Amino acid sequence: MSHESLDPTTTSAWSELGAHAARLAGTSIRDLVDADAARPAAFTLDAAGICFDVSRQRIDEGVRQSLLGLAGECRIAERRDEMLSGVHINVTEDRAVLHTALRLPSSAALVVDGVDVVADVHDVLDRMGTFAEAVRSGAWRGATGERISAVVNIGIGGSDLGPAMAHIALEAFSQRDLSFRFVSNVDPTDMSEALRALDPARTLFIVASKTFTTLETMTNAHAARSWLVAALGEDAVERHFVAVSTNAEQVAAFGIDTANMFGFWDWVGGRYSMDSSIGLSTMIAIGSDQYGQLLAGFHAMDVHFATAPAEANVPLLMGLLSVWNRNFLDIQTTAVLPYSQYLSRFPAYLQQLTMESNGKSVRLDGSAVDYQTGGIFWGEPGTNGQHSFYQLLHQGTSTVACDVVVVARAENPLTDQQDMLVANALAQASVLSLGRTAAEVAADGTPVALVPHKVMPGNRPVSLLMVERLDPFALGALVALYEHSVFVQGVVWGIDSFDQWGVELGKKVAMGILGDLTGTANATFDASTEASIARYRSLVRPLIG
Repeated sequence: MSHESLDPTTTSAWSELGAHAARLAGTSIRDLVDADAARPAAFTLDAAGICFDVSRQRIDEGVRQSLLGLAGECRIAERRDEMLSGVHINVTEDRAVLHTALRLPSSAALVVDGVDVVADVHDVLDRMGTFAEAVRSGAWRGATGERISAVVNIGIGGSDLGPAMAHIALEAFSQRDLSFRFVSNVDPTDMSEALRALDPARTLFIVASKTFTTLETMTNAHAARSWLVAALGEDAVERHFVAVSTNAEQVAAFGIDTANMFGFWDWVGGRYSMDSSIGLSTMIAIGSDQYGQLLAGFHAMDVHFATAPAEANVPLLMGLLSVWNRNFLDIQTTAVLPYSQYLSRFPAYLQQLTMESNGKSVRLDGSAVDYQTGGIFWGEPGTNGQHSFYQLLHQGTSTVACDVVVVARAENPLTDQQDMLVANALAQASVLSLGRTAAEVAADGTPVALVPHKVMPGNRPVSLLMVERLDPFALGALVALYEHSVFVQGVVWGIDSFDQWGVELGKKVAMGILGDLTGTANATFDASTEASIARYRSLVRPLIG
């Protein structure tokens, strides 16, 4: 694949979209909704069980057609097919990008660089399934013969965010006599609190590091190992630790039996890895059959993205709308607002997926972009967020786009609470997008002096995503939807969505400072860093002494 990338601002569709933005400058979302009773039907699509309603976005049919024209001029379909077939679209690392192969059925075949990756994937899945079912059934025992009752996943980034998010999201489907904890932060508090009240004889650790050298992960893994060995001795390690890695030598040196090492491949990026062997904790929690349903949900959205015509393609439209909001409406940030407590970690998961992927300022060929790229993603579940940051969403001076995620059926029905939850979600979607005028506020009998304080400007673009039930299939489809939306945005912007060089420099500098703090090196840093090091030493020296 060529490293050349199209500058999207040179396309005719980009010019059209600029003209549309100017044309709609005086038109609100309320104007658009009120003008067309058929708008909800025209701007609602379905894919893999997800209803995607963008009737509250600040677009009309002209904008939609120009966005589809932009997709054509940027050759998104061609780039998509390259990704799905194993072309090395991660150009800076010369790698294929094949997270979609992780959920291909065993009957499929995909040969990349001379290897049938589907066969490899299902070999690992089968081994994962055997191990997961042994833990769930109690056939796998600890060193003292006790059943496992707690699983601690040690990772960072995608090796933590994916499994941690999935565990909470699918807790209703998990085996309840097993508890799960997730450790990622090198802060000793994270590991210490995770181990609190656990029984070493009944605890299983999953160490997730492709290279088995990731600093934070291996620091925490060695801390966990010391805790276990202090209680049960060295011989216990191989019954209480397994690895998700490809470095057999380091895994064996740690004391883990390489028969209990589950690999993955360099074409799986960390933030795209929750359905690889990184999902071992998820499979232990929900079982191999339901894990298969999770993969089926991912695959259903993959198939939709690969085959649906452009005008009905949900991931394509979602990605294009993100470009529209970012580049033409100058909206810098998107709030992800899931009205499901099970999705409490979903916004954090999407932060990494979107911001690590598209937080780039150079195109594939290394030339600087002169337009905005990846937006800022964040959020909290409703209704909690309504009592914290929604004030800014409604009346602040920054316009925030919003993704409102609604789960129709509750797994835990209590009186009318699910109806109350969904009523809040739909109300927020309405008020954020349509607002409330001074005349409407006054008509409620509001004192004149208070009227301006209660006006809601609206015009916040809202996408409403609704699923019937948050089961493993739905979660897979939902994650895949956002994965492909991120891909679409990256193709339009002409950037590499699959590297993360911005993560590496801070790690390198941290190692230099660590050497200085521990006395193993004597490096020189900038004046501000030297002053911070001196202050740190002054604070900890009395405790050390």
